[in-house]
Amino acid sequence: MPVSRIKLLPDHVANQIAAGEVVQRPASVVKELMENALDAGANQIKLIVKDGGKTLIQVVDDGMGMNEIDARMAFERHATSKIAKAEDLFQLNTKGFRGEALASIAAVSHVELKTKPADTELGTYIKIEGSKIITQEPVATAKGTSVSVKNLFYNIPARRKFLKSIQVEMKHINNEFYRLALAHPEISFSLIHNGNVIYQLPKSNLLQRISNLFGNKLKEKLVPVNEETEYIKISGFIGKPEFAKLKRGEQYFFVNNRFVKSAYLHHALLSAYEGLIKEKSYPAYFVFFEIDPKHIDVNIHPTKTEIKFDDEQTVYSILKVAAKHSLGQFNLSPSMDFDAKPELDVPYDWHKKTPKLPEIKVDPDFNPFVENDDDFGLKGKTPKKYFEKKATYWENLIQNAQNQPDETIIHSGLDKQNDFIPGNNPLFNGAFQFQNKYIISQKDNHLLIVHQNRAHQLILYNELLQQIQNGHIPSQQLIFPVELKLNKPDVELIKNYEKNINKMGFEIEFEQNSAVLIKGIPPELKTAEITSIFEEIIRQLSMEAPVDPLQIEKKLAEIIAVQSAVKSGQKLEREEILKLLSDLFKQQNPAYSPKGKKIIINLKPDELERKFNT
Repeated sequence: MPVSRIKLLPDHVANQIAAGEVVQRPASVVKELMENALDAGANQIKLIVKDGGKTLIQVVDDGMGMNEIDARMAFERHATSKIAKAEDLFQLNTKGFRGEALASIAAVSHVELKTKPADTELGTYIKIEGSKIITQEPVATAKGTSVSVKNLFYNIPARRKFLKSIQVEMKHINNEFYRLALAHPEISFSLIHNGNVIYQLPKSNLLQRISNLFGNKLKEKLVPVNEETEYIKISGFIGKPEFAKLKRGEQYFFVNNRFVKSAYLHHALLSAYEGLIKEKSYPAYFVFFEIDPKHIDVNIHPTKTEIKFDDEQTVYSILKVAAKHSLGQFNLSPSMDFDAKPELDVPYDWHKKTPKLPEIKVDPDFNPFVENDDDFGLKGKTPKKYFEKKATYWENLIQNAQNQPDETIIHSGLDKQNDFIPGNNPLFNGAFQFQNKYIISQKDNHLLIVHQNRAHQLILYNELLQQIQNGHIPSQQLIFPVELKLNKPDVELIKNYEKNINKMGFEIEFEQNSAVLIKGIPPELKTAEITSIFEEIIRQLSMEAPVDPLQIEKKLAEIIAVQSAVKSGQKLEREEILKLLSDLFKQQNPAYSPKGKKIIINLKPDELERKFNT
């Protein structure tokens, strides 16, 4: 008779194996117990930890509590009140649902439970060691539930040995605490470690909760993001590009108030920052998704931190567009006041309104036969008269700036078509060039310093993208074609991207002697810049080689814009200065160049005053 090799594991061994999936370290216990408290409808949750969770993890809540039978059943495997049939998995609105957390925790620790519902005089006390119930008796206790987990992994020495230092384990506990506290700002949380109060978080809104956890300075570095569609609603805050860090920091996604990790969503958000932040930089974000539970599956990972959407491409696109809108609308502000009255902000849905035709103003005193020169119409006047008039002009300008409210968004006051006409706005009339590199101007009580090279880069870049979107960039034929001597690998690279390059307004032919003949170029380009542009095209496409045609064209547009923009040190005539400013502030996002470098420095009078007083 053959010997049977397959045997059923004893319950205590099966529980320990299951615990390995759910309880990886003290932070896993914190997550499960706090989620249970949230599912119980708690308004206050207290987390007490000793020695990084190795000695004690206690969660106390004021939720609904459990009766004697439920308290005992809660420690059985797969005992749950959240689901009754498989279909319920697709309509989940709770944190936990599998009914394995308490059973797994009890299998590898000493657990004490005190719980009482509001409608009973006495509660229930249960003591468990390694899945064995030691004590169960009535107890006088407050409404809600208190769960104490002591000596984690006491019966699995190998697992306990692999726990890290107290500091490391506490860092993981903090991470779990952050995630749940951010997801529920309407609930009061506290964290106590070794008798010291680490966090005492009152009920608040999301922004205040972020400030309480990460400091008030972070609040000034965020902009709101909001988008609502029939499929999904997105809300929260994302970081301003200039505060992106070189390492991952405050980055949180929540789906139906459940923290999730998603490389797919992370990529979607980062794509909105394209050209605004340096490579391998990471912005902060706190983004919440609200979606019908039937469109998601959270049951794909034991810790439920991964999620699957039934239409991932739609979520990707909506998130990317929402983030781009927020960055374009807000990131010019030197500081954001989230307590300001919302009626003073430009409504987000204005992009849906039908544009109005601009008013046309006619100067009845204009005489085309009288020669005009400067801004003050004083050609031929005496120098004394000229300087008197100019002094009066600056005095009036400063007086007007002092009388106007302190606006934080550079676009304010520039939303009328007539404001972009030189002579109608002080932003242009008072502008001048400094060191042939910067353009100095004034808007209200702000001093603006514009980097002329980067500003022109952005203008050219957006013009090229607009022409691509409209169909095709025109090509300017060269009377004398330019021949480029290249090696074979470079020629092959140009051949691989020939279609994309031609779409940018170039006309190229390939000679037999590994030469490339340039017969046509974009109108913005100068013949002298052809060689340097193709050298840069070869260098960048050799390094990155994007596959998506749109990304290739964006890269080519960036190269052309950078190479053909006005250079630092190049003197500009007054008309050129005015046109550069006018074109810059017509851009949707004039703050950063195509390479993500700052274009505008915005100084307030108090900032200047501090420099004189230091």
